[in-house]
Amino acid sequence: MLTNERIVGQALDRIAAGYVFPELTADIDAAIRRRLAAGEYDNLDGQVLCELVTTHLQEVCPDKHLRLLWVDEPQSLDPADADEGRAAFLALLKAENQGIRRVEQLDGNVGLIDVRRIAFADEGAGAIGAAMQLVAHSSALIMDLRACRGGAPEGAAMWCSYFFRDDQVHLNDIYERSTGTTRQYWTTAHLPAPRYADRPVYVLTSEITFSGGEDVAYTLQAHGRAVVVGETTRGGAHPTARHAVTEHILVTVPTARTINSVTGTNWEGVGVIPDVPVPADHALDTALKAALDDSARSRLG
Repeated sequence: MLTNERIVGQALDRIAAGYVFPELTADIDAAIRRRLAAGEYDNLDGQVLCELVTTHLQEVCPDKHLRLLWVDEPQSLDPADADEGRAAFLALLKAENQGIRRVEQLDGNVGLIDVRRIAFADEGAGAIGAAMQLVAHSSALIMDLRACRGGAPEGAAMWCSYFFRDDQVHLNDIYERSTGTTRQYWTTAHLPAPRYADRPVYVLTSEITFSGGEDVAYTLQAHGRAVVVGETTRGGAHPTARHAVTEHILVTVPTARTINSVTGTNWEGVGVIPDVPVPADHALDTALKAALDDSARSRLG
């Protein structure tokens, strides 16, 4: 059984080796090791240790993805099982309808899609297309990301692709530290449902909205394709690797960073700031009223 000193030490080694901003790792390492030497982590149980170390990591480096994470289900420590995280997420997505909680037609022929997780583009394409097919003839669309806690960058790009006319829109880039390469994300050429390029889109956010959900909201907002309604989001923009330190403790290390093609930056640490700031539980009513007003104006115009 590893001591807390070994657990924290191994986590710091993973951060030093993989964190997307290597110039910050020396300060992170020094700050946590000072606390370790002072005995601040002695005799803490696993979950409390994770919470305290995470707080201290983010005091030095306010990166929401940089943390120690306690998980109830035992994790494999075999490096050969490193892809199990993706397999587990794929299984979760399958059980949760690829992250799509509901699709609904609201008053005034306004479509609503409630998305809780952003699926992988390959596995989730059918479900995403089915949802977009159901709202294809609506007069406006509300995409509810208030409870969306993240997901895959490729899936975020697929969701965004529906709201542009073609495959000529450069959405964002992701820079990977390990390879020093930058991958570009463009709108997808072929989609399994009609595009939704010519009608109003509203995206609902809350302080829960995170990571892949923020990607969709930020990207559509930056490209002028959606109005964001609700609360400022949590602010996690860095794709992240998870490494098992013990069977129940993971260190999550941001290994890449998103660069929006319009803003040249991302939402890390600041969140997606809504165009229409309202409490999250009022966001749907606010967006629906705006959508109905849009429809009324278009009929009069």
